[in-house]
Amino acid sequence: MSKKAIDILVVALGSPCLIGLYENKKLFKTIQSEKHTSDELPRWFKVFDEKYNIEKLFYAKGPGSFMSIKVAYIFLKSFAILKNIQIFATDAFYFNDNNPIKAVGKLYFVKINNQIDTIKIEDVQKSKFVLPKTFEYRDFGLDVIPQYGINAIF
Repeated sequence: MSKKAIDILVVALGSPCLIGLYENKKLFKTIQSEKHTSDELPRWFKVFDEKYNIEKLFYAKGPGSFMSIKVAYIFLKSFAILKNIQIFATDAFYFNDNNPIKAVGKLYFVKINNQIDTIKIEDVQKSKFVLPKTFEYRDFGLDVIPQYGINAIF
């Protein structure tokens, strides 16, 4: 019996970590975890690898939590190499309707005219990251290097 072909999208920018399973670019399963990304990704990917034929990986490359992004990148890039799967990425603003993302203190990452910068904002409603119900491959690129945004907060 052949396994169902799927793509996996990971949004690990802090807590919660979101993992979406997509068939024909349509979301059919969501995993949301408040636990450490470093614990959750290996556990879930073991299950996915046994049950499905994973064709492509997609992830949010930042900005967001430095550690979560780093763990997600290293895990997904390693998995992609080991399984000979392509990996694609886009920035975090794709998943929160282009709202400010907490950097440090009162500094927030913002995306204006396709440029990511930090600005001081006094009162911001916390934005929530969500997995899209459907997505287009063209919204993601081959540049998968994380966007930590560290330079902006030194």
